Amino acid sequence: MSNRVYNFAAGPATIAVPVLEKAQQELLCHGADGMSVMEMSHRSGMYLAIYERAEALLRELMAIPENYTVLFLQGGASMQFAQVPMNLMTVTGTADYIDSGNFAKNAIKEAQRYGKVNVVGSTADIAYSRIPEISGVNDEADYLHFTTNNTIFGTHFWQLPQTKAPLVTDMSSSILSKPYDVSKYAMIYAGAQKNIGPAGVCVVIIRNDMLEREPMAFTPTMLKYQTMAKAGSMYNTPPTFGIYMAMLTFEWLKELGGLEVMEKMNREKAAVLYDYLDSQSYYIAPVEKDSRSMMNVTFVTGDKDLDKKFAADAAKAGLVNLAGHRLVGGMRASIYNAMPKAGIEKLVGFMDDFAKANPKA
Repeated sequence: MSNRVYNFAAGPATIAVPVLEKAQQELLCHGADGMSVMEMSHRSGMYLAIYERAEALLRELMAIPENYTVLFLQGGASMQFAQVPMNLMTVTGTADYIDSGNFAKNAIKEAQRYGKVNVVGSTADIAYSRIPEISGVNDEADYLHFTTNNTIFGTHFWQLPQTKAPLVTDMSSSILSKPYDVSKYAMIYAGAQKNIGPAGVCVVIIRNDMLEREPMAFTPTMLKYQTMAKAGSMYNTPPTFGIYMAMLTFEWLKELGGLEVMEKMNREKAAVLYDYLDSQSYYIAPVEKDSRSMMNVTFVTGDKDLDKKFAADAAKAGLVNLAGHRLVGGMRASIYNAMPKAGIEKLVGFMDDFAKANPKA
């Protein structure tokens, strides 16, 4: 423990220490099963118990209604950029998309391969510094797709887009950070490597009427939601250890008190950093206040050389992976559920010391 750093990476991201410790204890032999989870047949009773507990805990934490199916898939959230339209853009062949950041843009580009995409909002012209205003929504679209939290640019949808079309969202970097009313969404998907566990799992929560839509004729069998739903996510071998790690994370969240408690902790953590940013002039926070994410906080000094020095010096101080995404530069602190408040307090202290030691020209 003494040599662990504070890891501010956007993903794969820091994992809660109690989760890692439990996995360490069970790595060689899981309970009385006589083997590691990594060695278990995915169709064995011992593994099915793990899978079923993972699903049950997620349903409990997120209050997922009975008319939704939960899937644990492979391919990450980026696979969903194609899988969503192939399965769901099949009634009118049209869908609305909101361009709020890089991953949203990638989802749009992929969806355009399968049908007509109507971009109903974008802030690309202002470097995605706020959530877009929405206009020209098609209430008859097969769905409206948006990215709940924009990891690279540090923005978040605090209000749902207004449409009669089913809402589909990429919730990768904010799932489990606070309660969400699942019933407001037709589908939620999320890569695991930010708030759920290690990379390799993509959680899909899909309303059953959407699941009944007939996929496009050329959709590969493996990419049909119906295929995976009928097989309980086990048409082929699922990412067994990743699902086990997700289960441990869900247990940890439940022991903390659930998502209401987690949201309170996250708001307090984010406030430490944002309050500091708003109290000084050395660092600039580019995101408009009403669009700020409490998972990914971006900031710059205004000097690219200073930004690089900041990230390098921070790493030497045990604050790692603070360099911003290669597309935007600057700095980014990803402060997901597993990041302790102490890590953010240490970061703020370092930021203050760095500003005093490195005056701008």
